[in-house]
Amino acid sequence: MSTTQGYAHPEVLVDSEWVLAHHKDANVRIVEVDYDPAANYAVGHVPGAVLFDWKKDINDPVRRDLLSREQLEVLFSGAGIGRDTWVVLYGDFNNWFAAFAFWVLKYYGVENVRLLNGGRKKWLIEDKPVTKDVPTYPRTAFRASEANQKLRVYREEVLGELGKWDTVLVDVRGPKEFSGEILAPPEYPTEHAQRGGHIPGAKNIPWVQTVNDSDGTFKTRDEIAALYAQKGVTADKQVITYCRIGERSSHSWFVLTYLLGYPQVRNYDGSWTEWGNAVGTPIEK
Repeated sequence: MSTTQGYAHPEVLVDSEWVLAHHKDANVRIVEVDYDPAANYAVGHVPGAVLFDWKKDINDPVRRDLLSREQLEVLFSGAGIGRDTWVVLYGDFNNWFAAFAFWVLKYYGVENVRLLNGGRKKWLIEDKPVTKDVPTYPRTAFRASEANQKLRVYREEVLGELGKWDTVLVDVRGPKEFSGEILAPPEYPTEHAQRGGHIPGAKNIPWVQTVNDSDGTFKTRDEIAALYAQKGVTADKQVITYCRIGERSSHSWFVLTYLLGYPQVRNYDGSWTEWGNAVGTPIEK
């Protein structure tokens, strides 16, 4: 499906050639996950790909939470996805939001899910075919599993882990966000916290350091392992990833869990928009 690069679980990645060869297969569903569908999916997408709008489909904006198990079942059923369907995710922003969707699907026990290495960026760079046609598929009756809480961590749990020698927090935002100089990347001007900085003791390992600038594909296992090891983020630790709204930290959770094979990695999806706005939570600058 893809070049392995020595990854612990290379089977979770597919490359663009595999997608090109299999996007018409009846048991394969290509899914584009976008933060801004109007600027991406609507302009042109992989032929046969369905759209999952990150804000509307993967999140519940009323509860400020992930979509529920029941909402996932409705989403998958409407996209014609069954228990035996191979789901291949890709998207904008170097697969940030596709990686978030991957994490959510694993949270609800979806087994047959893969990520297109390099995402939308690589597909377009290679001038692969795109279409504006929106496909429809026969409806299914998908059933998800109960949520696996081992993949997720909440604010109170993070507070309880501060200062423990066997737990390491990884802040995957850029250095200026980590230091508190800025509250959000320029492309997200409305999604701020009241305070800037980072969770005490967190290590700053920006997500972007794990991918190749040229096409957004992941670097080799050795390159990524060295990046984390030099900050003391090793496989014997409990690792908690976070960013600002949980999408970049899902990307790093994917890297740590599936490319490096770390056994104890959880994503704090509340991230800085929750931590930086919560009364009384400690911060560092």
